[in-house]
Amino acid sequence: MQATLTTLLATGADDSPAIGAPGRRAMTYRELRTLIASTRERLNGLGIGRNDRVAIVLDNGPEMAACFVACACSVASAPLNPAYRGEEFEFYLSDLKAAALIVARDSASPAVDAARKQGVRLIDLVADPEAGAGSFSLEPREAGGAAAAAAPGVAEPDDVSMVLHTSGTTSRPKIVPLSQRNLAASATHIRSTLKFVPADCGLNIMPLFHIHGLIAGVLAPLSAGSQVFCTPGFNALKFFGWMDEARPTWYTAVPTMHQTILARAPKNAEIIKRHPLRFLRSSSSSIPPQVIRELEEVFGAPLIESYGMTEATHQMASNPLPPEIRKPGSVGRAAGPEIAIMAEDGRLLARGETGEIVIRGPNVTAGYEANPKANAEAFAEGWFRTGDQGVMDADGYVTITGRLKEIINRGGEKVSPREVDEILMDHAAVAQVVCFGMPHPKLGEEVAAAVVLREGQSATERELQDFVGKRAADFKVPKRILILEEIPKGATGKLQRIGLAQKLGLA
Repeated sequence: MQATLTTLLATGADDSPAIGAPGRRAMTYRELRTLIASTRERLNGLGIGRNDRVAIVLDNGPEMAACFVACACSVASAPLNPAYRGEEFEFYLSDLKAAALIVARDSASPAVDAARKQGVRLIDLVADPEAGAGSFSLEPREAGGAAAAAAPGVAEPDDVSMVLHTSGTTSRPKIVPLSQRNLAASATHIRSTLKFVPADCGLNIMPLFHIHGLIAGVLAPLSAGSQVFCTPGFNALKFFGWMDEARPTWYTAVPTMHQTILARAPKNAEIIKRHPLRFLRSSSSSIPPQVIRELEEVFGAPLIESYGMTEATHQMASNPLPPEIRKPGSVGRAAGPEIAIMAEDGRLLARGETGEIVIRGPNVTAGYEANPKANAEAFAEGWFRTGDQGVMDADGYVTITGRLKEIINRGGEKVSPREVDEILMDHAAVAQVVCFGMPHPKLGEEVAAAVVLREGQSATERELQDFVGKRAADFKVPKRILILEEIPKGATGKLQRIGLAQKLGLA
């Protein structure tokens, strides 16, 4: 197995298309490898080398894909959600100890001001629309000398390739460093599961600041020498037009995207017929078996449901391609790391017994950064504890039966309820708050909050939603805020998130 991204990406044929985009000539593998080398040289020249953190805030598209790949080969790439607000960027840039921030030239993102406040070096990505899709150069926004990179050159297997944050049950997200070895292993696992070949073309609609899109959408197919067609992000109105242009053999998405595509499919039957898919893939949250059945009927192709998380560099389990058996409702078999089911006391359970899903393997992070408490809780006897409850059947297929953690999974976007709690507690009228997940027919879960106001104070649901919206990304804003005299408590008098939606009539 390849242990670095540089060796992993050495296989694509020089003249084969690597990165495509609507209305653009595809970048070839020769061009991609040249871009990786020139980006490494440029960053090293700016004093940035192996393991140095480079935050990337770019819109979805070929430049974001190419920039991520080029940075991840040589430094520690840190893709951030472009929808974050200024305060969020300040937190992430500070927490990452970012050496630099890459943004599009002339970007007005609040990340720019956040970087200036933090003293983080700004680097402009200058796209080259005349060259192959994703082509760019890097130019520092402010002139000035730089010390030589402490560790220049091609990254080694145990160097950090990517740094992401994961939501925790506290308001402070945990830092997940992922090594070259982790990324190369995960890309190889997904390539093997989906049997990618150079003739494949993936239509990428996933956001490229999220582990799903970065690894399954971009890196795994590139590791097979196939093409990634990068769209500006999911747009149901444009999906089938892109499909006609890209002529894809597959795509990966979260269930809510699949359902939206399904709703528009009847009007686009001719396009579907013209470009038969080899398979569809779904991950990041559970997809109802009824939706799987409809998608397979409409596209005439198997839907492969898989299970992943940031700490595993995405894929942990997956249903296999035909002719092997797919089990709707199951996330499939181990597809890379080993998977076991663990009891509370650390014993590994037999097939058919319910417990916590645990994993170990070359794609699993070595541990959270600067967080011994989280690491002590997350690792047991060499296994990583996922926080998900599940059961493995006699054939090795895993079914998730519940979440042990309190994280709200809003259509694949993970929201830490305590983070929203703390924002609402800053409102002058709020005395007490508990944020929680409530069921949603398409997203799986939606964010909700129960609030008790201070005596003599007043606030409306809309006012409180607007207050959160100014401090956090839109997906974190509670869809419902119930203003109550008292929030229901558990037997010990503690405020409890679990079961609150049912208690308040929202489930």
